[in-house]
Amino acid sequence: MIYIIIIVGLILDYGTKLWALDRLKGQADITIIEGFFDLSYLENRGAAFGIFQGQVYFLAVVTSIIMAVLFIAYLKAKKRTMLLTVSTGMILTGAVGNLIDRLTYGFVVDFISWHWKDTYYFPTFNVADIFITLGTGLLILYILKEVD
Repeated sequence: MIYIIIIVGLILDYGTKLWALDRLKGQADITIIEGFFDLSYLENRGAAFGIFQGQVYFLAVVTSIIMAVLFIAYLKAKKRTMLLTVSTGMILTGAVGNLIDRLTYGFVVDFISWHWKDTYYFPTFNVADIFITLGTGLLILYILKEVD
């Protein structure tokens, strides 16, 4: 099951990034909801929130180590519940998707832009980031359930 999650997730992530490279790079933003949601091409040369700018190989090594630790922990888990499988699969999907970008382009393709009019802009992100965020939330939920 975890492999299906990863494969389907990577197809979604890679497909949307190819679309962004083809349709958004060098073009004006596409407004989906005025003052709230745009599709806007961005080359992220760092990590979350712009930290570690230009540190491609450092980020690739750190990402690979974290992925290996997470996958080994998953394999060694006494109870591999659906929640653990989905959360781990989602985190690994996002990590692999962004790692592929980093190693292929030297940056991560981001294109989803949420904002409040022109007063607040959340950092631009991509489908892999959504997988990582949701997967982390589900993993926290799994851990909290297991503690009880």
